Amino acid sequence: MNNMNWLAVYPEILLLTMACVVALVDLWVTDPARRPTYWLTQLTLFVVGAIHLAYFNDGLTVYAMQDMVVADPMGHLLAFFACVAVMVSLVYARPYAESRELLKGELFTLSLFSLLGIFVMLSANNFLVIYLGLELMSLSLYALVALRRDHPVSTEAAMKYFVLGALASGFLLYGLSMMYGATGSLSIPQVFDVISTGVPNKSVLIFGVVFVVAGLAFKLGAAPFHMWVPDVYQGSPTAVTLLIAAAPKLAAFAITVRLLVEGMIGLAVDWQQMLIVMAIVSLLIGNLAAIAQTNLKRMLAYSTIAQMGFMLLGMASGVVNGNTLSAANAYSSAMFYTVTYVMTTLGTFGMILLLSRQGHEAEEIKDLAGLAKRSPWYATVMAIFMFSLAGVPPTAGFYAKLAILQALVSTNVDSYLVLALFAVVVSLVGAFYYLRVIKVMFFDEPSDQSMLNAPTDVRLVMSLNGAAVLIFGLLPGGLMALCAEAIVKALAT
Repeated sequence: MNNMNWLAVYPEILLLTMACVVALVDLWVTDPARRPTYWLTQLTLFVVGAIHLAYFNDGLTVYAMQDMVVADPMGHLLAFFACVAVMVSLVYARPYAESRELLKGELFTLSLFSLLGIFVMLSANNFLVIYLGLELMSLSLYALVALRRDHPVSTEAAMKYFVLGALASGFLLYGLSMMYGATGSLSIPQVFDVISTGVPNKSVLIFGVVFVVAGLAFKLGAAPFHMWVPDVYQGSPTAVTLLIAAAPKLAAFAITVRLLVEGMIGLAVDWQQMLIVMAIVSLLIGNLAAIAQTNLKRMLAYSTIAQMGFMLLGMASGVVNGNTLSAANAYSSAMFYTVTYVMTTLGTFGMILLLSRQGHEAEEIKDLAGLAKRSPWYATVMAIFMFSLAGVPPTAGFYAKLAILQALVSTNVDSYLVLALFAVVVSLVGAFYYLRVIKVMFFDEPSDQSMLNAPTDVRLVMSLNGAAVLIFGLLPGGLMALCAEAIVKALAT
């Protein structure tokens, strides 16, 4: 029974139980606003997030379920952030969903099940557990995209997401099966041991790494495996787009660390080259394609591709000339970047949801015209989000980009210095489309003179969201220290 250690998976058990309870309770809810379901969901997320934060503060690494699960500080910290992301997403999503008859029990239940899939991936110590979590999260998100059944664009987006997501899962599963064939184990620590002691069948192992990296790139939305991102972001109901764009990125980062760093760091010279190529292509495609977009959700989708490219630069600078001295700095910078990106993304899509009204989707950049005249506060908050995505001080996005560049420059390798310079230049190009949004908000004439009305909880959370992006830009040390602690303890085990 010691090998099972149920204490380590209490948050997951609680989340699964409450997801089922929420589904059952909603059957008897007659309130069109779904208040009992909504508040029960938020209470569940709050309690589960608090448990993960308490586990993180304990600082312990515990193995459970026959060593197939690892409950370590990195998993707990990312799980806490994922809970917060889903909580904020549902606050922003509720008014939008209610006005479009999407506020059903399925929205809350599927959100909880997708979060459960994220939790499973965050704590995975075995290839099968990673795949199990990935499929649980993905299937829930496929269903959420298709929630608006009578809308042809949403149905098309759901089909594209399902087909390309299934392809990505197939890539990852094929790569993991090759890794199993080459190492004889599904356990990540045992795969690490076999690789570090020398593998007789190196060619199969390299092929496996190629397929694993391709599968991870699909989930991150990195080029050249980015085809699904713009169409799914644009075609999904905006409330669902937010659920896809935020918390799942934390899970994708976590399984990238679990598989490539904790399992295959002995092959870093091979997978780092692939990450560098994907980062360069992502930065180019994401930033250049975003310039041409007039649809705000599509522009943010290409922005996501570029942002993930920047994060991959951090992941690719952990092992330099065979030594891992800069690994903790590089991976903690990448983790900080992912967390701040999710924080900013919540706000940007939350603002789109806030601006949307009955019968009108505020999806075009021109829909933001004159926002400063209609609501100076919301325009200022949106400007903070845009500045953060562009990497302008003193926002969190600036420090996140600075941390990645510092990780590249500290390697003292010429090729990494060139990469850092390239990233700066491409980011300057990308700043154009973020600043264009700010220009439209503050200098264009509004087409709609009506005042913005939002529920109190949305106004409060939006203001806190904007303040957080600013505060973590001015005082990034605390969050950076948490990320560094989580990564160091993950690497130590």
